[in-house]
Amino acid sequence: MTRLKADLSLLLVTAGWGVSYILIDVCLAELQPFTLNAWRFLGAFFVAFLFSFKRSVRAGRDTLKYGALIGFALLFVYAGATFGVLYTSLSNAGFLCGLTVIFTPLLGAVFLRKKPEAKLAAAVVLALAGIGLLTLNADLRLAPGDLFCILCALAYAVDLLLTERAVQRPSVDAFALGVYQLGFAGLFMLIFAVIFETPRVPVLPQSQAALLFLTVFCTGVAFIVQAVAQQYTEASRVGVIFTLEPVFAGIAARVFAGEVLSGRAAFGAVLLLCGLFVIEIDFLKIRK
Repeated sequence: MTRLKADLSLLLVTAGWGVSYILIDVCLAELQPFTLNAWRFLGAFFVAFLFSFKRSVRAGRDTLKYGALIGFALLFVYAGATFGVLYTSLSNAGFLCGLTVIFTPLLGAVFLRKKPEAKLAAAVVLALAGIGLLTLNADLRLAPGDLFCILCALAYAVDLLLTERAVQRPSVDAFALGVYQLGFAGLFMLIFAVIFETPRVPVLPQSQAALLFLTVFCTGVAFIVQAVAQQYTEASRVGVIFTLEPVFAGIAARVFAGEVLSGRAAFGAVLLLCGLFVIEIDFLKIRK
């Protein structure tokens, strides 16, 4: 796989994730959050495992270890996203979950001792201003759903950094890692569903169709593609591509749910997107 093919594959995945907020909203009419994600991830794992049986069963200890760690991070990613969709607008959910691009270099600087770029400060200011305009009410408070979406973005930054470290190890099979992280995430989701919810099987046709698309494309295919593609492109390039997820989410919310941002919220969304692009675009290279 070339870097161009890796980037295009990730772009297609990003478009699917942008649409996924609508599909999650459809499923939540019948399923509770942890139950929805348990079906989604376990279904994706079994399909992916069957199609890659010979390769997956040969996975070593390091692949399983990182699969469990990344799966645990995904528990918080998708719990945050699902509860976020439940308690805020689809547009807000899409834009706030895109904050991963800001959190990734911040966490890299704190925990991996990666020197942050000077433009990070400008990106953080733009992002914070955008979040304020997009989400704060008259009492200057975030909605509960907005907080869940910010948690999602933070957890996904951890996921990206763990994946980048894992796929650089010769002992880790990137494809099998993509499969096993689905299984571990689904297992963690199922445990939480049994403890906090009443698990059930969806019966409405629209819920079944939405869950099928979420399971096969937005989860199974998407996470295997991400794990494999990150061998051929840098985490920073992945971040640039993922900045487009809020754009796809906003378009989907407008077309399928009829959501329209207020002028204040729209300006906040623009500032947030500017912050995402500032942190990821190499302006020096463009000028040269």
